[in-house]
Amino acid sequence: MAVRATVSRFPIDSDAQEACGIPWGLTVTPFAAKDENGQAPVYGSDGHLLPRCENCYAYFNTYCELDQWAWNCSLCGTLNGLSSEAIARYSRPQSCAEMMSSFVDLEFPLEGSEEEILHARPVYVAAVDLSSSEEFLELTKSALQAALEALAPESLFGLATFSHKLGLYDVQGPIPVVKNVFIPQDAEGTLPIELEDVMPLLQFLAPVDTCKDRITSALETLRPTTSWERTPPGTGQELNGVLMGGRGFGMAMEALCNYLGSEYGNTFALARVFAFLSGPPDHGPGQLDTRRYGEQYASKGEDADRALLPEQTPFYKDLAAVAVQAGVCVDIFAVTNEYTDLASLKFLSIESGGSLFLYSNTDDSTLPQDMYRMLSRPYAFNCVLRLRTSTEFKPGHSYGHFFPDPQYENVQHIICCDSYATYAYDFEFANNVGFSRHSSEQPMVQIAFQYTVVVPPEELPGSELLSSSRGKHSIKRRLRIRTLQYGTARNLNELYDGVDPEVVLSLLVHKVILASLEEGVREGRMLLHDWLVILTSQYNEAFNLIQYKNGSSSITGQLDVTFSQCPQLQPLPRLVFALLRNPLLRFHEEGVHPDYRIYVQCLFSALEPSSLHRAIYPVLTSYSTPDKQAYPRHSLSRAALITSGSPIFFLDAYTTLIVFYSSTADPSLPFPPPHDCLLRSTINKLKQERCITPKLIFIRGGQDDASVFENYLIEEQDVNGTGLTSVMGFVSFLEDITQSVLEYMK
Repeated sequence: MAVRATVSRFPIDSDAQEACGIPWGLTVTPFAAKDENGQAPVYGSDGHLLPRCENCYAYFNTYCELDQWAWNCSLCGTLNGLSSEAIARYSRPQSCAEMMSSFVDLEFPLEGSEEEILHARPVYVAAVDLSSSEEFLELTKSALQAALEALAPESLFGLATFSHKLGLYDVQGPIPVVKNVFIPQDAEGTLPIELEDVMPLLQFLAPVDTCKDRITSALETLRPTTSWERTPPGTGQELNGVLMGGRGFGMAMEALCNYLGSEYGNTFALARVFAFLSGPPDHGPGQLDTRRYGEQYASKGEDADRALLPEQTPFYKDLAAVAVQAGVCVDIFAVTNEYTDLASLKFLSIESGGSLFLYSNTDDSTLPQDMYRMLSRPYAFNCVLRLRTSTEFKPGHSYGHFFPDPQYENVQHIICCDSYATYAYDFEFANNVGFSRHSSEQPMVQIAFQYTVVVPPEELPGSELLSSSRGKHSIKRRLRIRTLQYGTARNLNELYDGVDPEVVLSLLVHKVILASLEEGVREGRMLLHDWLVILTSQYNEAFNLIQYKNGSSSITGQLDVTFSQCPQLQPLPRLVFALLRNPLLRFHEEGVHPDYRIYVQCLFSALEPSSLHRAIYPVLTSYSTPDKQAYPRHSLSRAALITSGSPIFFLDAYTTLIVFYSSTADPSLPFPPPHDCLLRSTINKLKQERCITPKLIFIRGGQDDASVFENYLIEEQDVNGTGLTSVMGFVSFLEDITQSVLEYMK
């Protein structure tokens, strides 16, 4: 569980918080195996016996004062009695994880019989769009072959297809058999028959270890639904035998969730559905009207950046709730360059605990690699995340892909969580008093994360391997708790010295995404610009860099917009500039596709701070040879390339990695870099650490088209998107901030 705060020392009171201009909050990556310093938790058992505060329900931790019979809560100060069992436990402190570390991971006893626990198996279902092209289906088959390699042998796998009909495959017999149900064209229609009556669920879900070859054979039979087949003769809908449409995605997803839900808690503890989509749903319930894209694109009357971000129907948000109740997590893989309205579809994936992937074409898609990577890493499910604080402050907004508990405040439910998924909170003071100035009462934060994992048989202790359960997965319920103590800043200088710019960026990204969704992209841009203006003016006042003449509004002194006296703040103007140039906040008329904007929103709102930093302001490194690094970091400008004099540049933009050989590079340097060199090993390491597969591009300056690399050199581009200015992009931006600060301070 990695936790990073925007400031290492918290503001002492609401006046100090207001004066500093820095968002106050933190990010948490709950299922990360280690903390932000690389420390693993102390593992233990009997999580249900951990004492809890009678007042605030915080868990006992190493910061609590403990005497023989009682303990003081480190969050609210309440004195709590200890049970006789706890007194006995804590008389041997080295035997209890919670006495040894403030970061613990404790096993919880499961409810239900042992047999049921041991019988739960991982379940995966692929739902493939047949209203598609041959190329799309070939890519999907490759992805599913990769998935079959990554799945544990004991897993159950089901193959379904959808178009104007929903197909269920039985691969447990000698040859694959498909049974189809027609999906009604009407948006209010229902399936004529229950899927359980079409094919019993346990006939549909095949064991991967014994049926892998037959699943592969079934995949080979997939063919696009031809436009002829989609046209029922005599319906009056045929046009020379051609009918566009027939992608009954909504109905197919709803039927599959209900179908799987019947065995939730019995056959499986979590089912994952992989939905492969080649275009917008246009048939039956959940169909989307994609004409709004064309209409908005053509119209001048309405702000397209605002009109295309909200969903046009609550169908998929409601369906996500159905999926959650059925124990189903949906991952959507959209391979399309046509408008698909991901603004409406995204809720089905992110609110059911899944991911949303977008690939603009089949040619260079990383879908098979992403699929394998996603299934190879560990994940937790049925998670509950709870953040508690000491009494002086409280969580304000929470951000991330979860759904809030309907009953309890600051409790978030996460259906499926991997080791990359990150969530954010901002804080506010509970009253006007603020924190005590005595060092004995420091601000406290406690994060509790309860989760379930499926443990393969080889990871079970020998005593748990009953002869009847050999080769079967086991379900484990665990509780991970991290308790942190923070200092308070005595003045603004101390507060600014403890700023973590990457975490500040994370909170800013969450806030501008929220503003964009509610008020439009223009509003998101204004919010970001105004924040930097206010921060700059407050910094200048705090450091007494400017004075007012004799009480008038005229200002003397040199305004500092680069935060030269505070190294921790210096990256912020560049990060804000880069964020304004990012597709997240660029205007529709600049050619930002609305589906791509939604994809970026979903990706960025789940990234941990260091990854997000690279995605917004890429890291540019130079090499003198493929085996020798020259400089670890350059600004994103042509001037930086020219002045460095290095022949090789490596750009890491998180989703894209580019190796660029300058046109003046020595021709004897090997291109592309050899596989055994430092640059290649750096690239391979970065690829291994990513939650998605970055696209790797090699460019030879002067010979290849270098525009994809040059587009990342944003510091010479105008922040408003009018292309290249007179090579003064970032400089012009700082001049604009200077003028805005002077206006603000008048």
